[in-house]
Amino acid sequence: MKMDTVTAAANSGPSSPSPPPPLSPSPSPPHPQVIISPCAACKILRRRCAEKCVLAPYFPPTEPSKFTIAHRVFGASNIIKFLQELPESQRADAVSSMVYEASARIRDPVYGCAGAICQLQKQVNELQAQLAKAQAEVVNVQCQQANLAALLCMEMAKSTSSTTTSSPLQQPNSPQSVDNFITSPQSSPENPNCFFDDNNLGISLWEPLWT
Repeated sequence: MKMDTVTAAANSGPSSPSPPPPLSPSPSPPHPQVIISPCAACKILRRRCAEKCVLAPYFPPTEPSKFTIAHRVFGASNIIKFLQELPESQRADAVSSMVYEASARIRDPVYGCAGAICQLQKQVNELQAQLAKAQAEVVNVQCQQANLAALLCMEMAKSTSSTTTSSPLQQPNSPQSVDNFITSPQSSPENPNCFFDDNNLGISLWEPLWT
């Protein structure tokens, strides 16, 4: 028995290393399971959210207060009815309008969104009045500036006309100078026989020209 064991050990010889196992592909990570949460409307109403829920696209589960406000004023059945009567392209705007109107109705139960509209219209009227007043003041200032510029131009024209030298005009003989010339006549050197001369001394100045 011992001889068989020794013979088998001698025949086997040195043991060769075993080849490494083939590399197996790493397993892909498991895909996260998509957990479909009910929309805020179905969650608040405590009902099962269907796959084609009308309210799901407009009331996500992250905004529960949005449906709470609209449901408080309009009611879930009316909201669903409104959305079903509208095309899909207008439903988002309709939901926004309902939420805004419901919020205004909660803040002001009497007037609702009409009160907010009246308040905004009042502010618009006040701002328009202020704008008209400011425009009138601007026109008034512009008129004052135009008048001031005209006055300055007139003053400059007067100052320039006074500084320019002009030739003096010959004044006509005054009545007093004419009388002096008649009472004390003087003969001109160019015409010595002008007016009175020695030959005319025999004729009296006071002699009448007719008999």
